[in-house]
Amino acid sequence: MTQPAQPLPEPGPTPSSTATADLHRLRASIDNIDAALIHLLAERFKCTQRVGELKAREGMPPADPAREEEQIARLRDLADTAGLDPTFAEKFLNFVIAEVIHHHEAIARD
Repeated sequence: MTQPAQPLPEPGPTPSSTATADLHRLRASIDNIDAALIHLLAERFKCTQRVGELKAREGMPPADPAREEEQIARLRDLADTAGLDPTFAEKFLNFVIAEVIHHHEAIARD
């Protein structure tokens, strides 16, 4: 038994050529910002790699809770000043810190 054909969805309004151009321009900006973020994160992790090597060489613990608290407070303030949700900034930094600690632990084991 065959199913009856589903009706096609109603076409929505067609965006103007200006809106389409604006959308492409904005998306290109987003793509550029995303690329910059990736490159900045790569540079940050190069620095934290060196920190991990120093800590391992000197027998220091991989994590520094006092430093982490200072960084979270500093970045929450920066986020607030920049108009970014400080809670989002804190979640993002906590994710980065967890990855850095993971790297430092691996360096210490090796």
